Amino acid sequence: MSLHLRILAAILVMAAVVYGAAAQDRAPVPSQCLAVAEALPRATLVSVTPAGSGEAAEQVTITYAGHSTYIIETPGGVRIATDFSGTYGAVPLPRVATMNKAHRTHFTPSPDPGIEHVLPGWNPDGDGPARHALVVDDVYIRNVPTDIRRFGAMERDGNSIFIFEVADLCIGHLGHLHHDLTDAHYAAIGRLDIVMVPIDGGMTQSLVNMSEIARRLYSSMILPMHRHSTPIGEFLSMMGENFAVDFSSERSFTVSLASLPRQPTILILDGV
Repeated sequence: MSLHLRILAAILVMAAVVYGAAAQDRAPVPSQCLAVAEALPRATLVSVTPAGSGEAAEQVTITYAGHSTYIIETPGGVRIATDFSGTYGAVPLPRVATMNKAHRTHFTPSPDPGIEHVLPGWNPDGDGPARHALVVDDVYIRNVPTDIRRFGAMERDGNSIFIFEVADLCIGHLGHLHHDLTDAHYAAIGRLDIVMVPIDGGMTQSLVNMSEIARRLYSSMILPMHRHSTPIGEFLSMMGENFAVDFSSERSFTVSLASLPRQPTILILDGV
């Protein structure tokens, strides 16, 4: 083993120890989205990417299907539907469906048996939080558990933020997020190049709270969802001048790491 690979292996072992207590998921493979270097004083990460592998950037296609459901299509052909209730994004059938528990518009109790991987954001057995760390062809899917309001009280670990790592991109879906995020949440999430954010103004959180979360994540692309009747301008004004705004007449777009906008951009797809 070369010196560089030995250094990288040592760093990953150290990272596992450092993040063991703070991170809320146990990854079977090293996550490219976690800010490991910040937790390791005087450590330098070594790139072992084969020469020439980045010459042709792989593209991911993202489509707004409706409500909180986005369809993510990976370069390898994996089709993912977020907050899947069966109402949106069911045709063609996704290979992976993530769900959240807050309302029946974010999950289905009877998913089509043809869906290969059904990932609830809560633990159906009720014993601790959901733990997802799954590799499906070219995408790595993990979750960060969050709490939800149910019947006037907070239910611990009732939902999840799902993170999709594909084509060197880190894509996050905040789900039905009902509370502020702690430093431990942000550490477990890591870098998000693209984030899907609910902007209903109250069913999840106020626009003030949600815009604060979106600004701290500071993703290259912000995709609003779960808007209901909230005027889109209210959310945009709270995000401030550091974020560009792009209204699209299409429901889909393709993106690669190389094509991310230079200025963080809020992209409002058709239907939102």
